[in-house]
Amino acid sequence: MTPLAERLERVTAEVADAARAAGRSPADITTIVVTKFHPASLVRELAQLGVTDVGENRHQDAGPKAAELADLALTWHFVGQLQSKKARPVLEYASVIHSLDRASLVTALAGERPDPVDVFLQLNLTDDPGRGGVAENELDVLVDAVLGASGLRLLGLMAVAPLGEEPRAAFARVRAASERLQKSAPEATCLSMGMSGDFREAVLEGATHLRIGTAITGNRPAAG
Repeated sequence: MTPLAERLERVTAEVADAARAAGRSPADITTIVVTKFHPASLVRELAQLGVTDVGENRHQDAGPKAAELADLALTWHFVGQLQSKKARPVLEYASVIHSLDRASLVTALAGERPDPVDVFLQLNLTDDPGRGGVAENELDVLVDAVLGASGLRLLGLMAVAPLGEEPRAAFARVRAASERLQKSAPEATCLSMGMSGDFREAVLEGATHLRIGTAITGNRPAAG
């Protein structure tokens, strides 16, 4: 077994263990392997191991990689901060966008594809407005914008646990915000939260989508 296969097997087992501890089915959790800075060859190896969901956070890397791997049956997730001017090109390959956090992105993404693009609203769990994500007190306005737009399907909320805060407590805040969101959008039940260092806590708080990079891929190459 290759080191990549061993890491994937280990993470898959840990996710399943956390799901059972939470009284959930592992089948209800999607593990997205984030391949930031890794070559297309690694994604191809992941696909041979059964991975179908791949995440990228930079369009300049993701676009060429997705084109090179167009022969594979992959679902591409865009998980990084998205500039409005790059929103439309991202729609050429991404089926899911995890980082919608402002009205200008809603405008840029709406109505651009015949089939709806799935989106998560990124929630900023810090007091720093410079970090990605919408402030919780501005979430309702963004929800209304997405629900009123064509070509977007709201899946739920995405968040990153802040440094210095216990991850499970942070994810509990996201879950609470999700419960409020569902009053306006009952079908938006998904939670994209949990990365390599805190995915167990995320699963225990109801994560449906995990964004796991180095725990599976190993150390990232230097940025190109």
